[in-house]
Amino acid sequence: MSALEEKRMYGERREETVAYLAAGQGVATVRISGDQVGRFGLSHRCRARDVATADGAVLVATDEDVLVGPEPFESLGFGPAVAVTADDGAVVAADEAGRVSRYRDGEWTALGEVDDVRALSGAFVAAADGVFRIDGDELVGAGLDDVRDVASADGAPLAATGDGLYRLGNGWLRECEGAFTAVAAEDGQAHAATADALYARGTDTWEAVDLPVAGTVVDVAYGECVYAVTETGTVLVDADPETTPDGAGGWRARSLGLPDVTALAVA
Repeated sequence: MSALEEKRMYGERREETVAYLAAGQGVATVRISGDQVGRFGLSHRCRARDVATADGAVLVATDEDVLVGPEPFESLGFGPAVAVTADDGAVVAADEAGRVSRYRDGEWTALGEVDDVRALSGAFVAAADGVFRIDGDELVGAGLDDVRDVASADGAPLAATGDGLYRLGNGWLRECEGAFTAVAAEDGQAHAATADALYARGTDTWEAVDLPVAGTVVDVAYGECVYAVTETGTVLVDADPETTPDGAGGWRARSLGLPDVTALAVA
């Protein structure tokens, strides 16, 4: 496909979804139209460990600082970070020592310290010693152990742990057994991953997804379609038939050749 044809496909047929990947080489920007993964490139070179989007801003946790973009990316003066998210109009970040802080009105406020932060999602922290919730200016323990990821966007939080996938109801309720490493939820949709498989929440149960490629899915995000990425840089799109040129829909994949991917966010 020529550059002109690609431009026509992405500029005339439908609007773009812009995805941001956190990778060992930096922040990658990927432009997606329907089920077609198109132009991509590094928009900022660094060792990116996490990425999140909120209200048009792109937040990145790197081994040097927390950045806000999209372009140019600017420092927020946090220092080396392992995870980042947005919560109620503020930026929340964590460092390797497990310190969690919130950035608002140009200042960082320390919220607390936990053991080995693995992920942040809104007001929730996933850590080796459990799930924690931001309450005012402090962290409050919410239970579990060996938590690898948490999703807070869909009312009842979900937690991926070393022994199962849990939903917070009347206490933590285990929905699936297994060593889960990632979880995402938004607008009634939810996905969770182990090292070997991706699962989607159905009406009553979680069901394994038949992906067109092998690889460990490290993150899932939602927009016009469902988007996922593997740690080796394959971007996957689960498109509704109405958004695809052939009307077939389903999962499509494209390898970007980008190693050490850790997170995905879409704008």
